[in-house]
Amino acid sequence: MSDVITIKNLQKSYGDVKALKNISFSVKTGEIFGLLGPNGAGKTTTIRCLTTLAQPDSGEIFVGGISAITQPKQVRQKLGYVAQEVAIDKVLTGKELLKLQASLYHLPSFVAKKRIEQLLTLLGLEEYCDRQTGTYSGGIRKRLDLAAGLLHQPQVLVLDEPSVGLDIESRMIVWDFLRQLQQAGTTVLITSHYLEEIDALADRLAIIDQGEVIAEGSPSNLKDDLGGDRITLKIREFSSLEEAKTAQEKLSQLPFVENIIINQAQGNSLNLIVTPKSNPISKIEQTLTEINLPMFSITQSRPSLDDVYLAATGKNLIDAEIEASNRRDLKAEKKQAMK
Repeated sequence: MSDVITIKNLQKSYGDVKALKNISFSVKTGEIFGLLGPNGAGKTTTIRCLTTLAQPDSGEIFVGGISAITQPKQVRQKLGYVAQEVAIDKVLTGKELLKLQASLYHLPSFVAKKRIEQLLTLLGLEEYCDRQTGTYSGGIRKRLDLAAGLLHQPQVLVLDEPSVGLDIESRMIVWDFLRQLQQAGTTVLITSHYLEEIDALADRLAIIDQGEVIAEGSPSNLKDDLGGDRITLKIREFSSLEEAKTAQEKLSQLPFVENIIINQAQGNSLNLIVTPKSNPISKIEQTLTEINLPMFSITQSRPSLDDVYLAATGKNLIDAEIEASNRRDLKAEKKQAMK
């Protein structure tokens, strides 16, 4: 498959904050591609540059071989964009809003009518379409926003955090619909900080952290590349770093242990990669006993996307979310203190 989106060395700063640092990745025609990372990682900024809503400081963006920087109008014709925040007129009914959107796309009336009916059916919106959108739940509003972004049958659909705030039923409806779109030939680009969403939907993904791509590939290949099973071990509920390093040094000598990372954000827990089918838990417990360390908890599992993120950054995605939130709070406090 050819690449329908190509992004090369994308950089973007807001004041002294570098939101993007040489972001590069490509999206193939007809695939679902995921951008995974915590809030504040640079996903939305990347999407805003791609959809011509923001001008990058440097780098290149091509959609269907057309530059989004030098030919933004032509690129917009190829894209459908559904932002994270739903912005719809609460007075209009769902059908009225879609008719207005169709007129903005200059769709002929007979084409708009047919397309609106199709999308209302596919997204389960028939019973809501004659009600004012101000009465809709968050999940119904998100589905309507998705319909609006698809009216002109774009070559590429871009979704920024499509599952934020959705109940389980609405999330499953959106996921199923995106799979149908892909089967019909539409390329879908999704940003998300939900591991299960990207794992369930994406053919390939790029993991972004602090404005940089730290891993790229299919979910299965990224997980397989890690090798081995994963073990999360806590010596105590909140261990000291010294204890964790002592355990790390001793456990790393076991023949089935391939790697150990100390996760300081999770009470200095130890994350081990071990050879599959090595029956490691009893041997780990025995080793800790020999050096007079307890074992508060231990779990074993196959690799996940969170393990991919952990291997690349030394923290899992939840920890990264907390760190990003703390940075935003600190920045807000400093800004308030300067007033």
